[in-house]
Amino acid sequence: MDESHDTLQLQGKLLIAMPGMGDPRFEGSVVFVCAHSGDETLGLIVNKPASGVSFRDMLEQLSIEPGPGCAEMGVHFGGPVETGRGFVLHTPDYGTEGSTLHVNDDFAMTATLDVLEALAGGGGPRQAMLMLGYAGWGPGQLEQELMQNGWLTCDATPDLVFAADDGAKWSQALATLGVDALTLSASAGRA
Repeated sequence: MDESHDTLQLQGKLLIAMPGMGDPRFEGSVVFVCAHSGDETLGLIVNKPASGVSFRDMLEQLSIEPGPGCAEMGVHFGGPVETGRGFVLHTPDYGTEGSTLHVNDDFAMTATLDVLEALAGGGGPRQAMLMLGYAGWGPGQLEQELMQNGWLTCDATPDLVFAADDGAKWSQALATLGVDALTLSASAGRA
């Protein structure tokens, strides 16, 4: 198997949706892979803002009172699975025992209220993104999509993942591979 598809190699990487991949939910998506094993893969789409939802609205729904130093952040569509559940992708300077998944030296993910409470109070991680839902793949599913040219993979950097311009993340991720988005075709060929 190609080393780039090795289970240890995908965690902490970005998946870049190829044009014409066939699933409109992922068209133009950049997905951060939080966890990848032989059994399952969990990722968060980092470039699709959720429409009609604000961080303050979410805090109000969860009865969390924003403090004077409350972070202002957008809410993103993290993927089509469990869209009512929140996930916070963040820098590893924040974490709670048993609740935070340490992805690598640059990223962690927490899916419990404590991180939202910390952000509402002006604390929490230095950089963070809030997502509703996640992208999930079953055993071998993502590897199959990679072999079918549905995704490219690249290294994830905090500058790219936490960048304010969601609309530029897809082309910026491609650029890290030396690929110009204008040269990609929706139909891939095989030699």
